[in-house]
Amino acid sequence: MTTKKQDSRQNAKKTAPNWHYESQTGEKHVAGVDEAGRGPLAGPVVAAAVILDTANIPDGLNDSKKLTARKREALFDIIMACAEVGIGMAEPEEIDRINVLHATMCAMQRAVADLPSQPDTILIDGNRCPAFNIPAHAIVKGDAKSLSIAAASIIAKTVRDRLMKQADARFPGYEHSGHKGYPTKAHREALVELGASPIHRRSYAPVRDALS
Repeated sequence: MTTKKQDSRQNAKKTAPNWHYESQTGEKHVAGVDEAGRGPLAGPVVAAAVILDTANIPDGLNDSKKLTARKREALFDIIMACAEVGIGMAEPEEIDRINVLHATMCAMQRAVADLPSQPDTILIDGNRCPAFNIPAHAIVKGDAKSLSIAAASIIAKTVRDRLMKQADARFPGYEHSGHKGYPTKAHREALVELGASPIHRRSYAPVRDALS
């Protein structure tokens, strides 16, 4: 007879990311790709690509949104030390020019291009893939299903959060360290009071309204 605590642990294992999608590709070097920052009013979209070493997969990988900031920071260092990692970005000016979806696709392409070696295939979080010259597969909610994508989500989220903390020092008053550019009440109020900073996305309605 199992206890509630044991059942909870078993359910967590069932729902945690695993190696199923990577093994389904039949390839050895599989890159997981994810992004952070499509929704914020300010800052870049950051994408990450990660090729995990099957002999050295870190414990605790999961969708970055399900982890605390401290846990993400700890896993960031571990992933960087034991996996191949590439990072790509799309800055606010590009997001405004070509829209956030296309900018995100570009950031993902740049992340894969930034990898130390070319993967055999790519697993993308979401429902569509950027154009690549190697096979790529989109997985809806992939960051909660694939270990490689989960690792990429941790890298992308951590890099972006660090950039927004730096932005807080460069552009005080918006509280970017707290909301990371997302449209919180405090952020919207700061926009009305201070106007838009150089890292705000002017094509987004709350920013556009503040400028007008």
